[in-house]
Amino acid sequence: MAVTRDIVATYRGPGRVVARLLAMGQREDRALAFVMGFCVIAFVAQMPALARQAHLTGEDLDMLMGGALLGTVLILPLVLYVIAGLTHVLARLFRARGTGYGARLALFWAGLASSPLILLNGLVAGFIGPGPALSLVGFIWLLIFAWFWLAGLRQAEWGQNP
Repeated sequence: MAVTRDIVATYRGPGRVVARLLAMGQREDRALAFVMGFCVIAFVAQMPALARQAHLTGEDLDMLMGGALLGTVLILPLVLYVIAGLTHVLARLFRARGTGYGARLALFWAGLASSPLILLNGLVAGFIGPGPALSLVGFIWLLIFAWFWLAGLRQAEWGQNP
């Protein structure tokens, strides 16, 4: 199934999508593509807010974008790998029988599947700026991300579909 169809299907049942991805076999290249896709989308989502900041403060947009690129495309994937590893170790303490790959896939897929909301957050940050609307969109993204991640992690570590 196409990634875009899987993203839409995740909003209906994140555990089922992660189960289908796990059934396709352990493929680190797939997990890496998911995390890098999420990180690139997160970088693109920051551009409107960075342009707004550069316009309002007079800062150099290229410097702001360079810092955002370094943080989201180079450092964030490494941080996500560490978080996935720690999550897997923690799950093992609760008698999980999954693999590290499953924990990585659940986290990375949650990020990629919630990326439309990351883009919306970036647009709100760029066009409206700080305020209740930005906080609301960010909170909704956080809730959706947590739902996708926990449902996927439950499926990957315990084999239970919520």
